[in-house]
Amino acid sequence: MKIGFIGLGNMGGPMAANLAKAGHQVTGFDMAEVEIDGVSMAASAAEAATGADVVITMLPNGQILRAVADQIIPAMTAGATLVDCSTVDVDSARAVAEQTASSDLLFVDAPVSGGIGGAAGGTLTFMAGGSDDAFATASPLFDVMGQKAVHCGAAGAGQSAKICNNMILGVTMAATCEAFALADKLGLDRQKMFDVVSTSSGYSWTMNAYCPAPGVGPQSPADNDYKPGFAAELMLKDLRLSQQAAESADADTPMGELAQALYAQFVENENGLGMDFSALLPRFEKRGRRS
Repeated sequence: MKIGFIGLGNMGGPMAANLAKAGHQVTGFDMAEVEIDGVSMAASAAEAATGADVVITMLPNGQILRAVADQIIPAMTAGATLVDCSTVDVDSARAVAEQTASSDLLFVDAPVSGGIGGAAGGTLTFMAGGSDDAFATASPLFDVMGQKAVHCGAAGAGQSAKICNNMILGVTMAATCEAFALADKLGLDRQKMFDVVSTSSGYSWTMNAYCPAPGVGPQSPADNDYKPGFAAELMLKDLRLSQQAAESADADTPMGELAQALYAQFVENENGLGMDFSALLPRFEKRGRRS
């Protein structure tokens, strides 16, 4: 396919490189000056989108997505497909879907899970929303860039799935870190704590696969001074998106709201910026009941 790829940062760059490596003709654009193996660079987003069968965007937020959509949709060929792999608010995804439909274009919102390692290794998971035809067009590209793609429903459903998943992730990580800090103060050995919880009803991905306690369980960012696999500020972004969606849908999400407040405090007022989202554990270690 002829592909336009807009947003060639830590995630988008490796994704575009994998598409080029697979034999697709990829033209890219980014606001920063970047060089990606196999990718021809355009002078603008509209130029990258011109004549493309599929245009893929990987952008920081919904406001930027809407602005880029305004630039590229007029340049796209009727019948082409816009695939947005950014993590943005559901309302922005649906607004761009409506915009593409009125221009005789197909649209898929397809946020990803798997981080920078997954982008480089081609092992991402895509949560996709859009029509059957749009998903079918994008599927071969998902197969190159990832290991799994789930068609979650109509436009906006991909963002909905990502936001709900990451709200669970944020709440669960906070609870896991709290529990380890409590275990410490109760004199319980961390390894014993892991051995019990990882095989009992407290089992979770944050405990079993991404344990926040150094030296316990499989290798995780906790074993690398909490250098980010998934940065705390990105978790805060996703939790804020979850609460924006909850407000829009009139949904009661008290745990998600508390997790958002906790990560906001950690990132903005403490030392969480640039740390992994599991670095809540050393934060809790240092705090008493009322501190």
